[in-house]
Amino acid sequence: MKSLTPEFAGHLAGGATTLARCWIVTRKDALQIGFTDHDRELEVAGVTCAPENGLETTSDASGPGFASGGSEISGAVSSAALTDADLEAGLWDGAEVAVYLVNWSDPDQCLLLRRARIGEVSRKDGAFQAELRGLSHLLETRRGRVFSRMCDADLGDPRCGVDLTDPRYFREAEVVAMTGEARLQAAGLEDVAAGWFSGGRFIVLDGECAGFRSEIARQDADAGEVSLVLWQAPPAALVAGTRFTVTAGCDKSYETCRAKFFNGVNFQGFPHMPGTDFVLSYPNRNTGQNDGGPVVS
Repeated sequence: MKSLTPEFAGHLAGGATTLARCWIVTRKDALQIGFTDHDRELEVAGVTCAPENGLETTSDASGPGFASGGSEISGAVSSAALTDADLEAGLWDGAEVAVYLVNWSDPDQCLLLRRARIGEVSRKDGAFQAELRGLSHLLETRRGRVFSRMCDADLGDPRCGVDLTDPRYFREAEVVAMTGEARLQAAGLEDVAAGWFSGGRFIVLDGECAGFRSEIARQDADAGEVSLVLWQAPPAALVAGTRFTVTAGCDKSYETCRAKFFNGVNFQGFPHMPGTDFVLSYPNRNTGQNDGGPVVS
């Protein structure tokens, strides 16, 4: 239940109000940034909320019980704290948002309306649009483990145990040329089999896009030339000579874990788990396999 100070309650009960909304965002890097739809700066909860030209918000949607509500905010990418590079780097993805209703004539009179997290962020022609998801959407996140034939560990994490600094699974290479928005020709990977780094991680080490990372969609090799296709295009074209690292990809299957990484003993899936067809099957006198023996020997 929300409680109002007597001063703010009296202001809301008056015939005229001076209200504005403020959003305080806490990014993944712990940086707090404030925005407001008012035309001047307001200090709320110790954070200066700056006006953003054209900042707009949709009405808040909420549902009964634990239904996940939400809304959207949109505006221009015009603040020094809101840049294309930060959006591209994912610093705003999943950021925490506190939404306040504020008396702009006396910012000490404010009310925390809701807390949310930033969901999908899109941008086009110098403008951005961010989805605000209610905290109850976190209840929809999968927790714990799921029984599956595929491995549920991340390659190289403590549960997996594969050493990604091993030269077999890690390489440093250079860009020869960009041959598409998310496709590049690479030098330094000529001795690697095609597809070895498909599904792996690509990280830029220097240049304008230093720190950019993406999953590798496909690694091609043709007549000695190696090309990488990325799932996500870099924020700017990578110039020739730009250094990057790549790590091997894993399709999460037991066969790949055993043959490619020699790590079958640490496989975090259930490769011998019966499939749906077996679970739903029933004895049949014509199968000749109803001897009570093990399904997997």
